[in-house]
Amino acid sequence: MAKVYFSTWNGELVNNVGKLEQEWEESAYNLPAQYDDHRDSKAFIGWDGVALFDENVDVIRLAMEYAAQYQVYSEACGRCAPGRWGGQILYDTLDKIARGEGAVTDLDHLKEIGKSMQITSKCEIGKTVPNPILDLMEHFEDEFMDCINNQKASKHYDETIGYIAKITAPCTDACPAHVDIPAYIEGVRDLRFDDSLVATRQTMPLAHVCGRVCPHPCEDACRRTNLDDPISIMALKRLGADWETNHGYDFFHPLEKKPANGKKVAVIGAGPAGLTTAYYLAADGIEVDVYEELPVLGGEVTVGVPEYRMPWDKYLKDIECVKDMGVNFILNHRVSADDMNRFEKDYDAIMIASGTRISKKVRCDNERPEIEGYWGAIDFLDKVNLYEKFDIKLTEDEKKEYAIDKDFVDLTGKTVACVGGGFTSMDVVRCSIRAGAKRVVMIYRRDEKTIIRNTTYEEYHESVEEGVEFMFYSAVNTMNDENDVLKSLLIDKFELVPDPNGGRAQLVKIEDASETIQFDYLIPAVSQSADLDFLPEDWDLDMTSWATIKTNGKDYTTSRKGVFASGDCEYGPMTIVNAVGQAKRAASVMSRYVHTGEITLTDDEVMEDHLVKLKVYDKKEKITGWLPGLPREYSSVIDADFRKHNNEEVNLGFTQDEALSEADRCMRCYYIAMVQA
Repeated sequence: MAKVYFSTWNGELVNNVGKLEQEWEESAYNLPAQYDDHRDSKAFIGWDGVALFDENVDVIRLAMEYAAQYQVYSEACGRCAPGRWGGQILYDTLDKIARGEGAVTDLDHLKEIGKSMQITSKCEIGKTVPNPILDLMEHFEDEFMDCINNQKASKHYDETIGYIAKITAPCTDACPAHVDIPAYIEGVRDLRFDDSLVATRQTMPLAHVCGRVCPHPCEDACRRTNLDDPISIMALKRLGADWETNHGYDFFHPLEKKPANGKKVAVIGAGPAGLTTAYYLAADGIEVDVYEELPVLGGEVTVGVPEYRMPWDKYLKDIECVKDMGVNFILNHRVSADDMNRFEKDYDAIMIASGTRISKKVRCDNERPEIEGYWGAIDFLDKVNLYEKFDIKLTEDEKKEYAIDKDFVDLTGKTVACVGGGFTSMDVVRCSIRAGAKRVVMIYRRDEKTIIRNTTYEEYHESVEEGVEFMFYSAVNTMNDENDVLKSLLIDKFELVPDPNGGRAQLVKIEDASETIQFDYLIPAVSQSADLDFLPEDWDLDMTSWATIKTNGKDYTTSRKGVFASGDCEYGPMTIVNAVGQAKRAASVMSRYVHTGEITLTDDEVMEDHLVKLKVYDKKEKITGWLPGLPREYSSVIDADFRKHNNEEVNLGFTQDEALSEADRCMRCYYIAMVQA
């Protein structure tokens, strides 16, 4: 809700012209009435209308400046005359009126050009730029006519006024890393894979990773969904990275590394958040040392995400891309409290990006780690991946602990139960299939739709094809052992009972429906905790109720000056793209902090936050002017009967013809938003 003087946003007309401010009606939308902590907004104008928060706004100049942004930020493809010339005519004519040289016929011309752009422009930016301009002309016609009839400049035409613009798209807004998705898709369409990759790396250095193991929330916000099916956005992302790698090119960095400036930053953890922080800080000329406890780089993507989903040779290229920016890595170094105190003296800032690597318990009866067959998901995936990717074998003590007589995780003939419903649990069960288990069951308290929402449609259905069984609305009641060896699990069944008062439906145990099933292994994958023992006690950092490091969620500062946190250790287990998005923002803030000592956001970042609150994607929007029914392309996958016996990459990616066909489905849904502050 926002208190407005006037608004046409999303078809809502709020007109408080002539009313006292205390009588102003509010808008139903999260319009940015306050720009930041220091400034109120005077106006907000964008693809879906205009909102005025101050009755003294010069609406003619506001319209003119918005038209000017189209020339600067339009990303116009030049493929249609309305988009190429219409915006220029809008600006020139509005500027003519604003400087006091307009004619009545100019208003008719503006309306004609605006409506023509709305109807005939090929992309959304051309279709939507006229929307708020036509609204202002309709509702503030008197002000336009006053300038025309009296041949005078608009009231603030010669004043210095702050206009802050941001280009976005529904998919870009939904992406936690705010990748310029239409740009990298356009690069694919034009067979300019270098341009595609550069567009991705502007905000996402791990292009191989997020082209393979991203839950692609961008596809849920793709406007093509309102017409037929969303664009295969994730599958198109990997093409630029694969092209660079397969051709052996040097890295296509979007940023030229700045000269060293004498500033130093320590990063704790070399997972996605740590790598991202290091990449963008190093690009800014800051010396970066990354400390990693594991003997390998890459964090949980390396030791947690299986080879069949994320081939190590591809991820290694993402890591080498970060190294190429001049980052220094220190492996096999478990940071201590003494280290942290030393880092605080030796470095200008510290980023904690240590992840969450402690598996949480199922919370069932007789749940004891000493029971043979009880194996935490993180440790299980570590052992699988360290062998598959680096040939690091099980030690004799580990063989005894896990009841395995091979040098690697061999579950031949064993039965495995995994409790969970996210990516980690999905990795566990699919790795168990590949390790030879004769039966693999995932036990989950919710339903199939929820597990797909937690992961992806593809991940769930590929696991079913490989033979994983799912027990929905179920939970482990008791672990049954003999002499500390797991024998079976007592599993309760539940049903979802609607709340008669209209509240949230509740899971209710079904009496007499519990059953005991024999299992050799129970692998809890319900969630993970952060291991933060390395934090000095006297720092007394503020923590969340989940025992992670508390930040304000915008600039990722902690309660201790100069110490930042991002990724899993800041919020708890999250997707890779979320960790990257946090780290990219944090690196931007840190870069300014080490030079000025101030914590600030750029205007681009402030606008980013406003647009996320406002919601760029409208799932109720009716799409017109595009051909429906163009089939979505799906990349080929290896046959289940073959892939479940090996760790070859399951998803083969698009062929060139498939990629071009899919890229052609993109509607280039760029929008422009602008604030007068």
